[in-house]
Amino acid sequence: MLLPVTTEPFGGITDSRSTQSSGIALGFYSEPSVRRLTGKQQRRVVSQNQENGLSGEFSGYPGLSVGFTKEAVEPEQPFHSSQVQSMIQSSMSALRPLRTLLFGEHYSLTRFCSGFVSRMRYINRLKENDAACLSALQNGHIFLFHRLIPLLQCSDPETFRPIALTYSEVQSVLHKCGSDGSLLKESILIGCSEQNHAQFCLDVGELDPAAIAQNCKGTFMDLRKAFFLLEGAEAPLVAKAQALLQWHQINRFCGATGQLTQRNQAGSQRACSSSSIVYYPKMSPVVIVLVSDGKRCLLGRQSSFPRGLYSALAGFCDMGETLEEALRREVAEEVGLEVQNIIYSSSQHWPFPHSSFMLACHATVSPAHSQLNVDHLELEDARWFTEEEITCALQVKAPPWRDHRPAVWLPPKHAVAHRLIMEWREQQHSQDTE
Repeated sequence: MLLPVTTEPFGGITDSRSTQSSGIALGFYSEPSVRRLTGKQQRRVVSQNQENGLSGEFSGYPGLSVGFTKEAVEPEQPFHSSQVQSMIQSSMSALRPLRTLLFGEHYSLTRFCSGFVSRMRYINRLKENDAACLSALQNGHIFLFHRLIPLLQCSDPETFRPIALTYSEVQSVLHKCGSDGSLLKESILIGCSEQNHAQFCLDVGELDPAAIAQNCKGTFMDLRKAFFLLEGAEAPLVAKAQALLQWHQINRFCGATGQLTQRNQAGSQRACSSSSIVYYPKMSPVVIVLVSDGKRCLLGRQSSFPRGLYSALAGFCDMGETLEEALRREVAEEVGLEVQNIIYSSSQHWPFPHSSFMLACHATVSPAHSQLNVDHLELEDARWFTEEEITCALQVKAPPWRDHRPAVWLPPKHAVAHRLIMEWREQQHSQDTE
């Protein structure tokens, strides 16, 4: 077990008698303005501390995180004060080369930060600091939209991906299309890549989409169509960007005062110009459930779906409902069944119709009470599918060609409905092999 540390230089080693363990844990973190250790300095630190039984690691962003640990041995008896003091003195002696090197170059001591934690804190800082956000914008990546339609680029005959442009590239495109570039300040923060680039989105709806697409060597494609053609990891990024852009477009005025609202630089909130009311982007909770009678699963389709597309049943949560209550009500309303066991699976942001928060579950019904009574005002069709039928439908590439559209096909791989179907199929397959 590792002992906690404080932000005071080497002041965080404490008595570990209460935890019945020993060891040391120190974390070093530098702000971006602090100089990094050179490769030679890093090798020197690691070499010196390995000689003293320590292991070292350099990682983290922004700046540099350094962590060193000494293997702990659980004692049979609690430490006495003299033993603890001896352990601390021994540890301090072992760390003296590191202290000389780091604090000689004005490094400050804090907790160890992983790459993920550092990125999350970096994004949060950009949301809270307008100046930092503007600076990040000039060094980040920007994804363009035209009236909520994303700009994509074909990466192979059947796959598209969003185009990540730099600040200067967007400036050049805007200039060629007759804009002075001030539109760039309307960019909205959407995240941070694993390569530590801040990511933004920008809607250029007042400019000519054909000219922008030509300059960027891309095409504007409706998100409902693009969702079937995007890579799995990129679809959520495009969906989040569109959802934020749409939220800002429909929340320009305060619902209480009718006055204009002003956004912060990151676009993470809007505040009423005449009151203290602050608005934050919201998602509408939706339950989505795959119902099974033990041998079959239940799928349905709405009249607005592309021909042949079937999916799990879904519906919005009513005010005051729990997840379970909403799920039971939706299944009863749409197909006339009363579900029994409910098992939560996962969740997903879904951009349709207006930024939904999908809560995915499995549920069962008794085989003796599986007769469907479909409400055709809610669904165009609903039916039971066997494992063989699901396997056949999964083999159809979504979306199928218009001239060769089969009777049944399923949601894309990055949709949570697809995940529910795959989980059910795997469960059926494991039962068959037992």
